Amino acid sequence: MTEKVWLKKYPEEIPHEIELPTMPVQQFLTEAYNVYPDKVAVHFMGKELTYKELYESALKFANYLRSLGVEKGDRVAVMLPNCPQAVIAYYGTMYAGGIVVQTNPLYTERELQYQMADSGAKVLLVMDILYPRAMKIMKETALENVIVTGIKDYLPFPKNLVYPFIQKKQYGFSVKVEHSGTNHLFTHIMQSSSPQPIDLDFDFEQDLALLQYTGGTTGSPKGVMLTHKNLIANTKMCDAWMYKSEEGNESILGILPFFHVYGMTTVLILAVMMKGKMVLLPKFDVEQALKTIDKQKPTLFPGAPTMYIGLLNHPGIGNYDLSSIKACLSGSAPLPVDIQEKFERITGGKLVEGYGLTETSPVTHANFIWHDRITGSIGVPWPNTDAIVLRGGDYEPLPPGEIGEIAVKGPQVMKGYWNRPEETAMSFYDGWFLTGDLGYMDENGYFYVVDRKKDMIIAGGFNIYPREVEEVLYEHEAVQECVVAGIPDPYRGETVKAYIVLKEGHSVTEEQLNEFCRKNLASFKVPRHYEFRKELPKTAVGKILRRTLIDEEKQKLAAKEA
Repeated sequence: MTEKVWLKKYPEEIPHEIELPTMPVQQFLTEAYNVYPDKVAVHFMGKELTYKELYESALKFANYLRSLGVEKGDRVAVMLPNCPQAVIAYYGTMYAGGIVVQTNPLYTERELQYQMADSGAKVLLVMDILYPRAMKIMKETALENVIVTGIKDYLPFPKNLVYPFIQKKQYGFSVKVEHSGTNHLFTHIMQSSSPQPIDLDFDFEQDLALLQYTGGTTGSPKGVMLTHKNLIANTKMCDAWMYKSEEGNESILGILPFFHVYGMTTVLILAVMMKGKMVLLPKFDVEQALKTIDKQKPTLFPGAPTMYIGLLNHPGIGNYDLSSIKACLSGSAPLPVDIQEKFERITGGKLVEGYGLTETSPVTHANFIWHDRITGSIGVPWPNTDAIVLRGGDYEPLPPGEIGEIAVKGPQVMKGYWNRPEETAMSFYDGWFLTGDLGYMDENGYFYVVDRKKDMIIAGGFNIYPREVEEVLYEHEAVQECVVAGIPDPYRGETVKAYIVLKEGHSVTEEQLNEFCRKNLASFKVPRHYEFRKELPKTAVGKILRRTLIDEEKQKLAAKEA
């Protein structure tokens, strides 16, 4: 056990250790229903569900799954954007004893088939517009039943009547599914199924609540096995970190997709645990997000840097009241300092950077929200969490200030990878989970990520960390978004390239950016190439896909050589 020097920095309101309730995740919804049955649990595009309605709907879904033969430990896939059905299905699957498999609605047939086959899911809940995609892959998987729903199913009148026409115009086709055979309509389930509680025994430590697939930036995506304990632990830690929040009085903006573990923990579970309201948006649209904050007055807004950047660069941001926001925990990518300061100035709330991985449910570190924080740091480990920096090769612990691989221990760390015992074993060393991130710890226990191990650029023998170069570029007044990558170079092995999205109405030349970087970086870190783009490739949660850009460069080089 290492000395947890960071605990000396904890404010007195945050406990060093949290006693975890030994219960399944869905118990949070049962408790919220028992205490606040008539309180609004979900707001979606003008439609609202109380905790009583949410609880009973989840039980209806659970009983229907049982009637389809779903037993304890069976996998149920949910392929939806953020909407009431996604919340109902998440808790309903757990009430039925099933394991939730969150699935990205943007997946192609190939990606969907891989995930369904790998997870062995028996049931898939899918948006009507994606039904044809599900049908094409069904024979190649263990899927036995498909449940179909639509955005219109939970829209208020008259939006529910208008939406099908908007959808047909947007996609060029509409889908009609009959409730028969292996096809099931969500609306029919809600009308016909029983809200009777189901009595099942759960092993808090061992039973899986979730199979969460990693992004698959290297090789095929892996199913991360997260237990009820993992998810409860991380949500309780998050609640302790936000010690100024009040049970029953918080409203959480749910833009982060639930099929990303970060959105799932900080919105889907935390809101219910706090007995608060989740305000859902099916996708991130800047204008819609600003209007929603202005009207619905959310108090907590977990997000990704690209979301905060998008809001700040909207020309009409001054027309909206964002002062309801008390706290934001930013994750999934490094938070530029400039963005943090601007967002806090405009909202009057606090925006801090957190850190974690799918394998850690996801958060392990964060800066204090209402206490000492250090700019550029990912903060300190959360309660019940231990962290260390290990040297590459021999895994020796490193002293403060030295860069190595960050490793963590805690009740939020995954059970392992689904059906991949060898890869699970390779991810741990002596009980420590190896994050794959390079960083260091200072004398006070604050941690700093310098980069992903695989993203580090080695140019002419020098180690260059993209994040350091990106921080400098974000300081330039014309830069809205940027990402730095190492691209093949015949002389240096790799060289530094920056991909830039400019702010509207701003312009800058390569020469000007080069001059700016040379004033702030050692010469070997300065980008040798700049490329201006209208947008950067991103995941659904807003994480910039550096690997996609590197692959593009390799393809260009191969074509040139050919």
